[in-house]
Amino acid sequence: MFEVIEIEMIVPNLHLLTVRAPDIAEQIKPGQFVIVRSDEESERIPLSVADWDRKEGTITIIFMEVGVSTQKMASLKQGEYIPTVVGPLGKPSEIEKFGTVVCIGGCYGIGSIFPTIKAFHEKGNNVISIMEARSLNLLYWKDKIKPFCSSLFTITRDGSDGDIGHIKHIVEILHKNGIKPDRIIANGCTFMIYKASKDLSIFNVPIIVSLNPIMIDGTGMCGVCRVTVDGKMRFACVDGPDFDGRLVDWEELLTRRKQYVDEEAFLVHNSGCGGI
Repeated sequence: MFEVIEIEMIVPNLHLLTVRAPDIAEQIKPGQFVIVRSDEESERIPLSVADWDRKEGTITIIFMEVGVSTQKMASLKQGEYIPTVVGPLGKPSEIEKFGTVVCIGGCYGIGSIFPTIKAFHEKGNNVISIMEARSLNLLYWKDKIKPFCSSLFTITRDGSDGDIGHIKHIVEILHKNGIKPDRIIANGCTFMIYKASKDLSIFNVPIIVSLNPIMIDGTGMCGVCRVTVDGKMRFACVDGPDFDGRLVDWEELLTRRKQYVDEEAFLVHNSGCGGI
């Protein structure tokens, strides 16, 4: 059993969960994920690790409340225990000195990209961070991320913080500030990383995206996270989760993402967790 050290809603519908898991905290690396269950009846959820403290033996996860299992997880209390935290899983991100690295985070991806930002900084890269959200009240961890960046930009769709726009506006930001990336990293919802892969391909550099959002089992057994990359079938959980987004078959991936929308909506509305 794993003790809940901290649980809080940090912005609307996004929650921070810190649990005591010393074995995982000792081994975890940027880009890796864990499998979590909030109780014995809940499904196993693969979630990126947003931070860790090796000395205290804790790991921190940022998750979005979207279905029954994440609703249960959001209702946990400090001092309670959860039955499952398995990891670290997946291949660590490739962290080398590339030069100028542009790191883009949206939604829960702002948290999950933090270890990568920190690691690239420690390798001596010039790290440019870009955070995007619908509005100012959905941005978080700016003060936590800023010390590891030479520049930090924000984009909001309503213009309440930073530049107004969406992912496509990043091209203008980089050109306007004379930034020529040697590598681009993008973490967030499937649509965001898809748009980043398409819109930023004009820079002709690797665009590394985390495909955690399409996982279920997380160990290569269920096959749900099959993805075609550069014409070859890969499993996001064991071959990734990081892939060059320029090589991903996004049409196939986005179509498969919609398969169980109706079933998930039915469960949410009939779970007794309050529904959405």
